[in-house]
Amino acid sequence: MIIDCHCHIYPDKIAEKATESIGKFYNLPMAYHGSASEMISARESAGITHSVVFSVATKPSQVKSINSFIAEEVKTYPNLSGLGAAHPDSEDIEEDIENMLSLGLKGIKLHPDIQGIALDDVRCYKIYEICRDRDILLLLHMGDTRYDFSHPDRLINVLKLFPGLRIIGAHFGGWSIWREAEEKLRKYEGFLVDCSSSLAFLSEEEAVRIIRSYGSERVLFGTDYPMWDFGAELERFHALKLTQKEQDDILYKNALGIFFE
Repeated sequence: MIIDCHCHIYPDKIAEKATESIGKFYNLPMAYHGSASEMISARESAGITHSVVFSVATKPSQVKSINSFIAEEVKTYPNLSGLGAAHPDSEDIEEDIENMLSLGLKGIKLHPDIQGIALDDVRCYKIYEICRDRDILLLLHMGDTRYDFSHPDRLINVLKLFPGLRIIGAHFGGWSIWREAEEKLRKYEGFLVDCSSSLAFLSEEEAVRIIRSYGSERVLFGTDYPMWDFGAELERFHALKLTQKEQDDILYKNALGIFFE
C-alpha cells in the first residue's frame, strides 16, 4: 500500500487550464493534466494505491461546487479520499463546512498563497474555531520565499490561538524554506507534515534529516499531483536511507487512520 496524501484534481473540461495556471504560479513544468481519470491510470503504473484529492477555492462562490465535485470523484474512482474547500470570505462558513461533512469529505485544504489571505488573518478564525471544536483536519499549503501568507511564524500564531487543531503542513511545513520551517515547527507535537514538492529540491541527506527531526510518525507521503511524475517521486523517496519502519510510516501507516478506514 502507498497512500499519496497530496493530489489536486479538476473537472475534465478545465483540468488542463487549471494545471497550466499552477505551472505559471510556480514557474515549474507540470507532469500531468490534472484530471482524476489520468491520475488513477498514472498512479497505478507507478504502484501508488490510494490518493487524497482536493482543490482550492480562490473565491467563496466556488466552495460548494468544488466540494460536490470532489465528493463525486471520490464515489466514482477506487481508493480515493477527499478534502473539501473553504474560503475565509464566505458569508456562511459554518454552512459550507456542514455541507462538506455531509458529502463525506475528510477535512479542509487551504492555500493561503493562492487565496491571498494570511494564515493568521482574523478572517480565517471562524474556520479554525469550527475545525478545532469538531476535530476536523486541516491541510495547509506552507511556505514560499516569494510570499508571507503561509510563513511558519503565521502558523505558530494560529497554533497558539487554537490549541488542539489537527493540522498537516504541506511541503515539510515550508516550501522553499524547509530548514526554517523545521526548526520552528518541529516542537509542536500534534503538527504533521507531508513531503510533497520537496524531495526534488533537497539533498537526500537533508531530506532524511528533516524527516527524522519531525519523526517519521509525523510525516506523510505526497506527490503534489499534477506537478511531479509519480515514478520519479517514488524513486526520490526510495533513494533516501530510511529504515523500513520509517518508510512504512510515511508511505501508508500514518495516513491510513486519517484518510482511510
